[in-house]
Amino acid sequence: MNYASLDAIRTDLAAGKVSVTSLTEFYLRQIKENKDINAFLEVFAEEALQSARLIDQKIAEGKAGKLAGLVIGIKDNICFKGHKVTASSKILENFESQYSATVVERLLAEDAIIIGRLNCDEFAMGSSNEKSAYGPVLNPLDKTRVPGGSSGGSAAAVAANLCHATLGSDTGGSIRQPAAFCGTVGLKPTYGRVSRWGLIAYASSFDQIGPITRCAEDAAAIYSVIAGFDPNDATSSSKPLKPCKAKIEENKVLKVAYLPDLLQNESIKKEVRDAYQNALNTLKERGHELVEARFDYFDYLVPAYYVLTTAEASSNLSRFDGIRYGRRSPNAVDLDSAYKKSRSEGFGREVKNRIMLGTFVLSAGFYDAYYGKAQKVRRKVTDAMNDLLSGCDLLLIPTTPDTAFRFGENSDDPIKMYLQDIFTVQANITGHPAISFPFGNDEKGLPIGLQAVGKYFEEDLLLGFSAMLKA
Repeated sequence: MNYASLDAIRTDLAAGKVSVTSLTEFYLRQIKENKDINAFLEVFAEEALQSARLIDQKIAEGKAGKLAGLVIGIKDNICFKGHKVTASSKILENFESQYSATVVERLLAEDAIIIGRLNCDEFAMGSSNEKSAYGPVLNPLDKTRVPGGSSGGSAAAVAANLCHATLGSDTGGSIRQPAAFCGTVGLKPTYGRVSRWGLIAYASSFDQIGPITRCAEDAAAIYSVIAGFDPNDATSSSKPLKPCKAKIEENKVLKVAYLPDLLQNESIKKEVRDAYQNALNTLKERGHELVEARFDYFDYLVPAYYVLTTAEASSNLSRFDGIRYGRRSPNAVDLDSAYKKSRSEGFGREVKNRIMLGTFVLSAGFYDAYYGKAQKVRRKVTDAMNDLLSGCDLLLIPTTPDTAFRFGENSDDPIKMYLQDIFTVQANITGHPAISFPFGNDEKGLPIGLQAVGKYFEEDLLLGFSAMLKA
């Protein structure tokens, strides 16, 4: 059962060729047979089968929801009531969520089946999924290579056909970069378009939940269900939700901005540059208008991003102290040692690095020099992106400068690792929606991802564009 789309699943369900129960059983076997990928931290087997039987009954009665037939996994930083959620960290080992995230409630209300929780970089801090406390996730396309991060388990699960779709979270590219490395579609919605209620926070003004799927049409179907205002999230937008079908109107001519400098930039892998050029050629052949654009802030993106996100992480992660909930060190002898040992033993090295950096940039004497300046850069970058998009429909750029790299290849060089996010952090800094979709392969057969960045709340156009260009 290797379905290319949810529509194909629903067609077979309607024809009686498959049932939701048999589909769920298939995915459970797939997960068991591909344990070595380490995509799933926990599988909700009995619960998923029970739900499948109920949904089969609903289908027979004509009462099924919009997502009936969808078997989906959720990243291990999204809360599901009565289930464990650890953000792939030892400090939340065995913690059980007391409520469900809004996105989970909306999926279940439309009869999606949540089959399990997926491995990720600890607290969503990483670009390779090598930073999980529960071991790395393998890229199913080449198990010697990383699947990307931090939503590596989410992308790998879709690529390996362990479930039909997944949810990830994107703070600086954590949906789009693994989607590119695993040959899937990854959507980061406009900031505030999808509720963050029930998402374990990394950097609250950057985080956004979105789908990873096999095709843009499935991303549109899931996005249409999970998006929309939520009173539980103070940053949630009340702007009305547009219909979203991942389809460009016939004969519509798009104005697509591109960055000529990237086509000659030798720090970008040649095959990635070639794919970028091929996409531009395809658009031109199809009658769309290409607009040369400039963006002069790439050198500032990653530094500003890491100053701001680590500052927010320092604040957000202070709640994990071994006292109120989560893991408490067995070596603690008094209150002071309980705090120190629980945090030092519970957090991994990368999380500690980012907490310390965030605490430093917020400290007296350094706040204005680092945090204050990074906020000014954020404003400049946002204005520049709004100006760039004012004269076109969207911006097309590569998702990553390279294809999936080998395990350990960038581990000793944090700067090289952080620069994997150079093309993705832009949309998180500014809050714009962005989507990564596969477009060709390198000489090793590894997928290349291209990225479209759009105007605020125009996810429908991005989804339609990626469906059109991929076709």
